[in-house]
Formats: sequence, C-alpha cells, structure tokens
Amino acid sequence: MFLSVDVGNTQTTLGLFDEGGDVVRQWRMATDRTDTSDQLHETLYGYFQMLGLSLSGVEHVAIASVVPILAQSWQRMVRVAFGMEPLMIDATRDCGIPVTMPDPRQVGADRIANALAALTTYGAPVIVVDFGTATNIDVVDATGAFRGGAIMPGLLLSADSLFSRAAKLSSVPLVVPPRALGDSTETAVQSGIVIGAAAQIEGLVERIQQELAAEGSDVPRATVVGTGGYAETIAQATDLFDALDHDITIRGIYEIWAHAVEKRAARAE
Repeated sequence: MFLSVDVGNTQTTLGLFDEGGDVVRQWRMATDRTDTSDQLHETLYGYFQMLGLSLSGVEHVAIASVVPILAQSWQRMVRVAFGMEPLMIDATRDCGIPVTMPDPRQVGADRIANALAALTTYGAPVIVVDFGTATNIDVVDATGAFRGGAIMPGLLLSADSLFSRAAKLSSVPLVVPPRALGDSTETAVQSGIVIGAAAQIEGLVERIQQELAAEGSDVPRATVVGTGGYAETIAQATDLFDALDHDITIRGIYEIWAHAVEKRAARAE
C-alpha cells in the first residue's frame, strides 16, 4: 500500500492507496504544529487499528507539506514507523508537470499536486479552486504547464477576522442563505461571506479564462474543478464548477511519487 500525506495549515489529509493506485481510505486530522513524530505515529497507528490494518502493509510514503516544522516531524515518523525514507515533495523537483514560474521554490507542494492530478484527470487547460485555510486557484494552461494562479484568505479566515473585529456581529453558520439580499444580520453575513466568496471566485476565474484565451485563438475554456473543505458549500452558490473532486490533492501526491518511480526505473535500464 501507498500512504499519501498532505499537511495543510489547518488540516492534514491522509490517503491510503492500493497497488492499483486507487484510494481505499482517507482520513483528516487537525494540523498541530506542536505534534512530535511520536504523536504522529500514535495517531496514524490509531487510524489503522480502527480498520484492522497494520502499518507494516505500507510500502511507500510521500509527503506534501506547507508547514516546514511538521514536514520534519512526519519525515522522522516515517523513518521510525516504516523504516524508509519518504518522498518529500516540492516544486524544485521533477514532479511530472512543467512549472513555468520564475521561482518554483515559492510554490506550495499541494498546489503542484493539485495541478498534476487535475491535468491527468481532466486534461488541459484546467483550473483548480482549493478551499482550505487559504483559497488557492491553481492554473494549468493549454500546453499542460502549471502557470500559477491566485491566493486569497479562506472562508474561515475571512469569517474569523470579521467576527473578531466587528463588535456587534456574532459567529453564524457558514451556509448559503436563501438570497443574496440578506434580510437579517445572520443572512447578511452569510451572503457577504459565502455568496461573496463565490462571486469573488467567479470573477477571478473568468479573468484567468480570458487571459488564457488571449494566448491563442484555438485555446479552449479551462475545466474548473473545486476541492477542499468548503467546496460543497460554495458550489451551492455558483454554477462555476465543472466537477468537485475531494481526492485531487492526495491523488496528485501519489502521481508525483509514481512519476519518480518511473524515472528511477528508466535510469536503471
């Protein structure tokens, strides 16, 4: 089996793959920057025990992390728990997709994973909107190259900032209200945060679509894919998305690892 680890700022997603490359199980856990390798080992052991699985069944591990200190803890944990060196993903290595940006070192590993999985699943051009701590827009152009995108505060960051700084506003559920025109404080806040986020994404994606189209007369409109914790909620407020794909990041991590394996095999021949 293969274990995919996506360490985000708020949540860490774990994906277990079978030998055929299919996701057989996915877990989400809170990202805690104080976790030690021993604590991570204990948590992972508990997840496997719940399903009657053994850690010894894991033969390969790859990690994409946007939290450097936890990348080190996960790396140490894998060395101890599995007796192997995990593949640590970053944009400076050959991940199976060209990165046509001035400084690839600035690109988060999760964004590269999103781009590769989107390319292999939906073709090019494709745009991934990932609703996490930040909302990332990741763009693959018609040539199949990762071009960059946009980064903005996520829904929870926006909501927390509003509630902490506006004394008369209290926390409300982040759901889609019946109308954009809120008739109470609660629905007005929901409209501003949730429908506002949908409108912001619609505007940014449309501008990106236009910029991609301007690069050639035969460039088709990009497929738009939503992922991340609030993708389902935002999808209720817009018809922007062609697909929702909640496994896209962990699949991308698997595909980057598979690409590295193919390269090693080719060199060995």
